[in-house]
Amino acid sequence: MKTGSALLRTCGQLLLAGLALLAAAVVWDNWGDLLTSPSATPRAAAPATPDTLQRGQYLVQAGNCIACHSERGRAQLAGGRAIETPFGPVYSSNLTPDPDTGLGRWNAQDFWQALHHGRSRGGRLLTPAFPYEHTSVITREDSDAMFAWLQSQSPVQQAQPPHGLTWPLGTQAALAVWRSLYFNPSPFVPDVRQNKEWNRGAYLVQGLGHCAACHSQRNALGATAGVSDLSGGLMPVVNWYAPNLTNDRETGLASTPLPDVVRLLRTGTNGQAHTSGPMSEVVQHSLQHLSQADVQAMAIYLQSRAQASSSAAAATAAAPPRIPGAVAERGLKVYDRHCATCHGEQGQGAPGIYPALAGNRAVLLGEPTNLVQALLYGGYGPATAGHPRPYGMPPFVLELDDRDIAAVLTHLRSKWGNSAGEVTPLQVHRIRAASAQ
Repeated sequence: MKTGSALLRTCGQLLLAGLALLAAAVVWDNWGDLLTSPSATPRAAAPATPDTLQRGQYLVQAGNCIACHSERGRAQLAGGRAIETPFGPVYSSNLTPDPDTGLGRWNAQDFWQALHHGRSRGGRLLTPAFPYEHTSVITREDSDAMFAWLQSQSPVQQAQPPHGLTWPLGTQAALAVWRSLYFNPSPFVPDVRQNKEWNRGAYLVQGLGHCAACHSQRNALGATAGVSDLSGGLMPVVNWYAPNLTNDRETGLASTPLPDVVRLLRTGTNGQAHTSGPMSEVVQHSLQHLSQADVQAMAIYLQSRAQASSSAAAATAAAPPRIPGAVAERGLKVYDRHCATCHGEQGQGAPGIYPALAGNRAVLLGEPTNLVQALLYGGYGPATAGHPRPYGMPPFVLELDDRDIAAVLTHLRSKWGNSAGEVTPLQVHRIRAASAQ
């Protein structure tokens, strides 16, 4: 018995020692640089010249910072907007130079630490709802320019609401473990095999654009496969499907002429395709404010990724789906009553006004979530300088039941040369229920 007790004690001691080593490794991984140089002299802030301030504003808009750090009806950049996550809401912080509730006591080094390491002033770890994996791509020069412009704004006293994350997910210990598992700062390294324009596009897409934050699948703990993963996925909570940007069948990026890709990104429409859902907000608040050269660089990078992907290869034509007669009849009736006036009897649409449904990639997506969302809640495209008065679609959430929606979507996915699978009432019910939460 004594031998057994001694063995148990030894095993327990070894387990405790292992846990202590693991904890030390996590601490070192998240705060090691602060422990080795806690009193490092902060780098001097960039001079607030007109050129620096203009550049800083441009970069803040490129990163869509204003949209996330502004609550509707309240002061711009004062934070407080709820970012919904599967683990509870996270509230954006105050980026104005208020000394008590904003960045008034921060310096350029503090701001760089937040972007590059995901740590607030004083070393507190930030939640990954702030996409610091992507902001770690941003260069120090761009970080300093952004900070200079933010410091030039009027201070607004508005405290950040406490996050509503399920305990213990919002604790520093839990965040430290998550970061050790999934976060590794990714400073941008140009690809010497590519030209300057391609690399500029890669820098914007991976960093300020943080495209993979939406266009990448997330695991059970909310982590993506990295800043360059554009394989698409269902966006949690908001319940929209972000298409695979390397798959030409989903986006047309590989086969669409480059000027049309640029036009879509800058205006929200190019005559054949229209942005909707969360992407409309990106165009509205970010992409339309970028220069033609930068949007073209992003388009070149994205198009090259799509063309290089094996998924961009031409696919064989799928056999027309077999639709039950009752579903086909119901779908035709709903379409004739509610859709044909705008989208045409043959799904041809109206150029520049209502999108064609025949051959529409959004219609043919294997994942029908976006179609259901659009039919339920309607919506408008972004109002941009290149397309200032977009036409909209009314919501049918109160007018059509799940069977009507399933039938009409099945109708338009199987007519006019379209060949996509049937949408079932159960699918519609699940999407409706998830969106109503």
